[in-house]
Amino acid sequence: MTEPLILQPVKPADACVIWLHGLGADRYDFLPVAEALQETLLSTRFVLPQAPTRAVTINGGYEMPSWYDILAMNPARAISREQLDESAKRVLDLIETERASGIDTSRIFLAGFSQGGAVVLHAAFLKWQGPLGGVLALSTYAPTFSDELDISASQQRIPVLCLHGQYDDVVQNSMGRSAYEHLKARGVTVTWQEYPMGHEVLPEEISDIGAWLTERLR
Repeated sequence: MTEPLILQPVKPADACVIWLHGLGADRYDFLPVAEALQETLLSTRFVLPQAPTRAVTINGGYEMPSWYDILAMNPARAISREQLDESAKRVLDLIETERASGIDTSRIFLAGFSQGGAVVLHAAFLKWQGPLGGVLALSTYAPTFSDELDISASQQRIPVLCLHGQYDDVVQNSMGRSAYEHLKARGVTVTWQEYPMGHEVLPEEISDIGAWLTERLR
């Protein structure tokens, strides 16, 4: 298993963002974003894990970095729940590593783009019990959210920022909106923010993320 890329802050770390890349990308994908955010988040460590390389069914079995297999696209994505659970377990292990290093879990944030976002939403609201600083869900969806989603009081207190492109043709805007609505209906402090973009990240979006993190790390 490839070790996460760890970006240490200029000051002693008292907060951490664990950031998962999307399908087919790697742990370096969001390194420039982490570096940009650390210009103001001077005591925040960034941990960028690497997904395992495995066959992805919808891509003809071609092997690529993937947090879980996608078996079909319609009517809704059919996925390997077992692999999603494995990836969520990795996220929880990273949280525990940061806690062991002295960082309070209330100052640990989970972030993920696309498939990585699906993993962090699953980890935060179906697996983790306890405080978290928050969740950043970028251009993503929640394949394990349903009307039966039952979250605990501690999960309810995890703030979430959902960011999505208006013209996303990979993860449709409505899929991200559905995840937002599930959380909102259960009393989670969740914010929805759209941008005039496709399946990508814009500088304006990164600026908004920086402001959101700064507000919660005061």
